[in-house]
Amino acid sequence: MTVLSLAITGYFVGQYATGSLQSLGARHVGLANNYANRALPVQIAFYTHIVFAGLALSVGPFQFVRAIRRRRPGLHRWIGRTYLVSIAFGSVAAFVMSFVSEAGLVGLFGFGSLAVLWAWTSYRGYRAIRQRDLASHRAWMIRSFALTFAAPTLRLWLGLLIGVQAVAGSHATGQQMFDNAYAAVPFLCWLPNIVVAELMIRRRNLPGLRLSPLDQAGANPA
Repeated sequence: MTVLSLAITGYFVGQYATGSLQSLGARHVGLANNYANRALPVQIAFYTHIVFAGLALSVGPFQFVRAIRRRRPGLHRWIGRTYLVSIAFGSVAAFVMSFVSEAGLVGLFGFGSLAVLWAWTSYRGYRAIRQRDLASHRAWMIRSFALTFAAPTLRLWLGLLIGVQAVAGSHATGQQMFDNAYAAVPFLCWLPNIVVAELMIRRRNLPGLRLSPLDQAGANPA
């Protein structure tokens, strides 16, 4: 997981550091063509997301290294702070980007939901550690990183779905096969991750998802 996270970070950030969005879009590099002629705030959100999502993905796995948590607690805290600050910027930028996603309404709802849940799970992890609730902190950070890991799983799904089209004998062009695959990933890239995360949490006997007392009171005002 760590190797894949670092590899995707290097590729994800590096491909957009080789030229302007216009030049990269002309070469059909990544999603550059979709953002090359967008308004400046959208382009700023695009680059903000690349940098901070890449940083969160690269430092995230090290939060779970037991040796660091036990022997270097100060380093663990700084990794956590870097991770949370990165998500604070990266999630807001991702939410802005969801409104102009190439996947249309599916992208808006899929990537928009991912951005909101990414910020929310990370905040809950931060709040839990501030309350000295270590078990809940671990559970929420597992959920948070499962959503951070959507970047690698998105690319795995893209490769798989493009491969399926090719094996099935599709007559679509390479770009058309990419577009078909990309239309399916706004939810696929993170829903399975969060299911796996919840299974991991339960196997470790950590607190599962449940309604808070406030939520329960709201659901049953009597």
